[in-house]
Amino acid sequence: MSSLNLKNVYKVYPSGVVAVTDFTLDIEDKEFIVFVGPSGCGKSTTLRMIAGLEEISAGELYIDGTYVNNRAPKDRDIAMVFQNYALYPHMTVYDNMAFGLKLRKMPKAQIDQRVKEAARILGLEMYLSRKPKALSGGQRQRVALGRAIVREPKVFLLDEPLSNLDAKLRSQMRTEITKLHNRLATTFIYVTHDQVEAMTMGTRIVVMKDGFMQQVDTPINLYDYPVNQFVAGFIGTPQMNFFTGKLTGTKDQVYVEFGLNKVALSKEKIDLIVNLDKYLNTDKEIVFGVRPEDIHEEENWVKESGKPVIEITVDVAEQLGAETLIYCSTAKEEVVSEDGFKSIDDETSDLIAKIDSRSQTKRGDKIKVALDIDHCHIFDKETEITIVARNEENKAQIEELQAKREAEEAEKAAIAAAKLAEEEAKAAAIAEKQRIKLEKKLARQNAKNASAVEEVSEEKTEE
Repeated sequence: MSSLNLKNVYKVYPSGVVAVTDFTLDIEDKEFIVFVGPSGCGKSTTLRMIAGLEEISAGELYIDGTYVNNRAPKDRDIAMVFQNYALYPHMTVYDNMAFGLKLRKMPKAQIDQRVKEAARILGLEMYLSRKPKALSGGQRQRVALGRAIVREPKVFLLDEPLSNLDAKLRSQMRTEITKLHNRLATTFIYVTHDQVEAMTMGTRIVVMKDGFMQQVDTPINLYDYPVNQFVAGFIGTPQMNFFTGKLTGTKDQVYVEFGLNKVALSKEKIDLIVNLDKYLNTDKEIVFGVRPEDIHEEENWVKESGKPVIEITVDVAEQLGAETLIYCSTAKEEVVSEDGFKSIDDETSDLIAKIDSRSQTKRGDKIKVALDIDHCHIFDKETEITIVARNEENKAQIEELQAKREAEEAEKAAIAAAKLAEEEAKAAAIAEKQRIKLEKKLARQNAKNASAVEEVSEEKTEE
């Protein structure tokens, strides 16, 4: 059993590409940590640095308090399960699971005991004599897990192990891996791009984007209190609805205006807005976010006093059995071109709602829906950081994040301005060189023409 500590870890490739930036995380013993994010966010690279398969460019990695940056993978006491299983096709299940122990020259009796115990845990006892080609995808995945289990490592590393399985088997294997973690009571680090896997398996989740850690928290906190717009949109299916708008009203009665809609915020929500004066009745835009499941068409919600209600037009209704998704258009100003035609972008549905499966709502209906304002989200349009704190104690942290992001944006703008100025100076220098070159060419041509005229004149004089 083991804890891990990553301190200011960077990964920079020789080409100059920065894959992971300032990754700092403390992983407790027996935790199930999930790294999640879109493709190319640096999650697998981070896992490979922990395993020792990638060199750490900068920063420190500790396993059980021991500095392991320069240790070989075999000396880190970790076991890794890959996406493609990496089984030896010519070996039986038993030999695949025992191979690593044989390389360590472990006694045969101990190898046999460990392999059979792992096979019993994973339900593979009747398949020990089979070869991988005679197994299903789920069984092969369990063999790969078994090969890791027999090592009895300090840390299990799993790199998208379920991505090759079909939906039903993936769901089953999620449950099996969670049970396995509970049974072995050791540290698991799991990489996936599937937020459903992350939400259902992890005790804590690390959300990553472009090599940066966006937020580290429990699944429910990521869902209820996303720190920025990326996390809010990434966690949850279907993703959160976002509307660009402004805050208007007074300090005691704040409204969110987006499109032609105006909804009132609750007093509790108003009290948690950080730096309200910066947004209230100013030109500074915000992004209003509401999850599809927090939009209700039920009559008791729409008629309940105090609930903000908006009118929508249903464009598409998807009946999924357990629920119905409706894709709708909210009231907004119509943008018509000079020729009188609307752009297809202006016809796009801008709201998704998850409603009751027995609902009779259909395409073309104009209905009123109520928003669960207590679970809405508000983000700064420029920085994309939330402006609604989790609680009073969290306000200082949000202010710090806002200030940090604003400083980063200012630095980026300064770098971009300097680069633009440099490019303009280069272009001006090139233009000046071309002008001088052209002037010289014209001067030479004029001299040549003058000489030719003079020669012709001399010839006429001689005649």
